[in-house]
Amino acid sequence: MQSLIAGLPPEVAQRIHPNWQKNEAEYWTHRDELLTQYRDQWIGFANGRVIVAGSSPVEVFHKAQESGEHPFVTCVGHEHEPSRMRRASFSYDTAYAGEPLPVMTLEFRKHVGSTGVVFDRVIVDTGANASTLPWSDCEQLELDPTDGAPGLMGGVGEEVLFRGPAREVVLNP
Repeated sequence: MQSLIAGLPPEVAQRIHPNWQKNEAEYWTHRDELLTQYRDQWIGFANGRVIVAGSSPVEVFHKAQESGEHPFVTCVGHEHEPSRMRRASFSYDTAYAGEPLPVMTLEFRKHVGSTGVVFDRVIVDTGANASTLPWSDCEQLELDPTDGAPGLMGGVGEEVLFRGPAREVVLNP
């Protein structure tokens, strides 16, 4: 198989760490035997062996990079299929106190694959420990209070909030 470096511009290819190149070359040497055990799995390969394997490319990539061995990371049997990335553009609420936050349209679904309720101009905080919605939004989402647990959240005026099972949230860029 052709090295992935062969498709790079020469000025970029020359900057690839030699250990990564070595690990990629060794991967291709062992690929046929790896197909039997790791087909359709993501792996990190370094120094002649699989150092991490799994179904999540992100998790495998991060764990492999932690090794410091300049691993070759690929999905076994799909090496020359490009990984797809979604590109989304969205505006920012520049009036938000402190710093601008991203504002986007979201669709909230009670069940995976079902039709949901679309809200526009939602500020998304993916690092939040907890989130709260106005009761009117909870009603639109048809959240059942018996599925959740009431509780108190500090910093929001000690309002009662609804905490229920996770719901599917779909970004609509």
